[in-house]
Parts: sequence; structure tokens; C-alpha cells
Amino acid sequence: MDSSFSNHSQDRTLPPDATPSSRLNGSRIVRVGVWAVFYFAFYLVQQVSELVAPLVLVLGIGWSALPHVIGIVNGAAGSDPQARDMIAHVAHSIPDHLEVGSHFLTPSSLVFDGLMLMALAALCATLSTIAARTM
Repeated sequence: MDSSFSNHSQDRTLPPDATPSSRLNGSRIVRVGVWAVFYFAFYLVQQVSELVAPLVLVLGIGWSALPHVIGIVNGAAGSDPQARDMIAHVAHSIPDHLEVGSHFLTPSSLVFDGLMLMALAALCATLSTIAARTM
């Protein structure tokens, strides 16, 4: 009942002059450690980008589509003056930009940022694959 994964004592002993190929030297340990840190960083950025990119993209598209949707609703309101006043008030309360700290946000900048985060996620996926194969 021998298999290719036998656990015989003669399989484990090496002659005294032979060096096992599985022994890790110091430079290999350092190299694997450095690549592991890179792999961790790339994979972390990839995960955060994949989480945030769709949210930013949907927010940007929704914000840019909102005035058009309100225009359609305004046209469908017909001749009711109260509905037109309320829709006009809502349409004028939608900002065309937001300033958060020192950041200037617009709908087009959110869409662009979402697309760039998707590109960053793809780049980090590629780099983490390269780092994993290099280890």
C-alpha cells in the first residue's frame, strides 16, 4: 500500500554532504518578505477601489441625471401651478458642485474618479498577480 507520498524513514534522511533544495537562505526570505508586503499593499488597494468605485460612479451618474429627470417631471406636471413651483424649488436646490474641505466635487468629477478607481483596481490586480508569481 505504498503511494507516491510514502512516509518511510529513508525518504527523509539525506546524506551528510547533500544540501536540501528546500532550505531557504537569508536573501530568499527577505525577497519573499518584500514581495509579500507589495502583494498585500496591491491587494488592499484593489479591494478598497473595488468597493468605492461603483459607489462614486453611481453617485456621479445619479447627480448628473437628476436635473434631466426633474425636467421630465416638470414637463409632465402639466398646468398645475403648485406642482410647477414645487418642482422649480427642488430643481434650484440641487447644487452643481460641492466643496468638501479642499476638494471640489462635481458630477463629472465623480464619474471620472469612479472610472479611475476601476482602472486602479485593475492595475493593482495585475500587479498583485505579478507579485504572487514572483514570490
